[in-house]
Amino acid sequence: MNYEQPKNPLHGYTLEQIIVSLSDYYSWDGLGGRIEIRCFNENPSVKSSLKFLRKTPWARKKVEDLFIYTLAKYGTTEGVEADELEGSPKSG
Repeated sequence: MNYEQPKNPLHGYTLEQIIVSLSDYYSWDGLGGRIEIRCFNENPSVKSSLKFLRKTPWARKKVEDLFIYTLAKYGTTEGVEADELEGSPKSG
């Protein structure tokens, strides 16, 4: 069953894609500065971040909100594949 979710900007993105896109866009240091959680600041990795964020709803919400903000400011989800976000221009 495939349900359309036109109002959900996260539709079609996995948590892993979100973490990879944000870490590529902001770097782990930048991500850790924006969202101060240990999995971004101490030996950061996608695996440790996934494990923590899947168990911690408040932290996952912060990551999802940053992803939505980044999409709104620097691009849209409409017609954009998750791997295209990796090529987005870095804020400088």
